[in-house]
Order: sequence, then structure tokens, then C-alpha cells
Amino acid sequence: MIEVVLQISGMSCPHCRQAVEKALSAVPGVQSVNVDLDQSLARVSVADSVACSALVDAVQHAGFSVLDI
Repeated sequence: MIEVVLQISGMSCPHCRQAVEKALSAVPGVQSVNVDLDQSLARVSVADSVACSALVDAVQHAGFSVLDI
């Protein structure tokens, strides 16, 4: 299990936070997601086998951008 921290652009409200949480939680191998709206960060606990690209794809599919991992 590892923790990945994503800096996300475009989140501006609680609905945005929920959309990102839902998108990341749907990625196979994700154990937990904690999105901090004020800091525009998502902390994601994932199995070692989960590729960061899968997390980025999920965020982008939800309509947001990942600025940094």
C-alpha cells in the first residue's frame, strides 16, 4: 500500500470535491481517498500495482486536471 498525493486544478466547491473522490474511488486498487478542497490536493491510498496514470485518467475524466503528483 502506498499513498499518492495529487495536486488538482479546477476544484472550486464541495460538489467538485465529491466528483473527484467518486472518480478516484472507482479506480481498481484504490483503498481510500481524501480530497482537501482548500489545498486542491487528493491523498489516495492505493495498492502497489495501481499506476499513477490510472489516477490521472480518472481525475481528467471527471473534468479536472492533475498539476503534480
